[in-house]
Amino acid sequence: MALGTHFINGAPLAGESQQRSPVYNPALGEVIYEVPLATEAEVNRAVAAAKAAFPAWAALPMIRRARYMFRLYELLNQHVDEIAAAVTREHGKTLDDARGEVQRGIEIVEYACGMPQVLEGRYSAQVASGVDQFSLRQPLGVSVGITPFNFPIMIPLWMAPLAITAGNSFILKPSERDPAASLMLAELAIEAGIPPGVLNVLQGDKTAVSGLLTHPDVRAVSFVGSSAVAQQIYATGAAAGKRVQALGGAKNHLIVMPDADIEAAATALMGAGYGAAGERCMAVSVAVPVGEVTAEALREALIPRLAALKIGPGDQAQVDMGPLISQAAHDRIRGLINSGVQAGAELVVDGRDYKPQGYEEGFFMGGSLFDHVRPEMEIYTQEIFGPVLSQVRAASFEEAVSLASRHAYGNGAALYTRDGGLARRFVQEAEVGMLGVNVPIPVPSAWHSFGGWKASLFGDTPMYGQDGARFWTRPKNVMTRWHEGEGERGAAAAFNFARSAG
Repeated sequence: MALGTHFINGAPLAGESQQRSPVYNPALGEVIYEVPLATEAEVNRAVAAAKAAFPAWAALPMIRRARYMFRLYELLNQHVDEIAAAVTREHGKTLDDARGEVQRGIEIVEYACGMPQVLEGRYSAQVASGVDQFSLRQPLGVSVGITPFNFPIMIPLWMAPLAITAGNSFILKPSERDPAASLMLAELAIEAGIPPGVLNVLQGDKTAVSGLLTHPDVRAVSFVGSSAVAQQIYATGAAAGKRVQALGGAKNHLIVMPDADIEAAATALMGAGYGAAGERCMAVSVAVPVGEVTAEALREALIPRLAALKIGPGDQAQVDMGPLISQAAHDRIRGLINSGVQAGAELVVDGRDYKPQGYEEGFFMGGSLFDHVRPEMEIYTQEIFGPVLSQVRAASFEEAVSLASRHAYGNGAALYTRDGGLARRFVQEAEVGMLGVNVPIPVPSAWHSFGGWKASLFGDTPMYGQDGARFWTRPKNVMTRWHEGEGERGAAAAFNFARSAG
């Protein structure tokens, strides 16, 4: 694999720009290579390659495109460990977590293999006298995916397989912090027989993103990142006439009722709050125990679990949590923890100064736990995106659900309870896009769709599943009438609005 390159028209391409971005091993705090940042000319080159590949690719029968996806599915399964190792080396998450990421991405590839059924059309006979009607969905053209650092293979696999199998050509703009997995995907696509130019990888920063968003030949853009950037991506892309889905940030709540199994809830919070060092858009960053007794019990259950948290390089066995992605992320999270202390929240467990022995230069931080957090505090309003869990105490179920519903983000929320009636109310009343009942991270399966509400999603189409497949296509409706002999040649013109049959 050629690291530090673009991948355009079926082959690695060394960047011509002198501007490069360092890729770190975050466990060591060392630069392992540099990635080129695309120039305007390279953006145009990638779009031109995708545009040239589109007509022939779109003209293939969908079942043939699906067969290419079957081959890619097989190849990805053969290279899970290799891809996971690259993710761990550049992102820092544990190998087990990285393998899980690869597998969740492969599930979407498997779903894309069924695209002929997912996008099957409809037919209605005799909608009016002698008139039949059918509908179909067709690809858009050159499509773009802009993906974040926290899932360097899974989120590209949430986008590219569906877009490609639907008949589009695709340009992936991965995070410049951990781009190796995207290059591995592009190489495997060529090995699977997908024609050059159908899947391209363009490394870059704001210049590349801006060029893709405004390029006249780009038809659709999918984005995952912070809400501030998502809103800007949506506004810019929509203004340029593109179809856009832009997924933003989150502040996910886990409500713990007095009847819940506290030990089970605490265990769930550990994995959901501190897995991948909290660098997940579905990470639980707010625990909401209902009642003081519940709050004290949950707090006491979490403290020893945090003390037992094993933190170190992600490629070491039995490590629970690896480093953060960068020193900048470390400094930002530390600043937010400081703001919580200054605002009067109780820092029950302080992970700010944790450094594993022998890895003092790595971007490590221990797990932190706050209690008595109030909704007006910055640590509650902001997405921390780090290993920090805030406990916000609620007096009632209604107050707890209101907390999750009032937050500016609406990505995910969970309820731990044994009460089916309360669970049903939670599902009906919570103003959040993805909910879990005794499930801490309710990421939908491949045949459903992923997407939150409010500032967590800009646009009206979530990712993958049927909704995601439809995002990469546009509908076309056709009405047909066939005249038999001379039957209607002498009919008078009709100036009234046409009526349907019946």
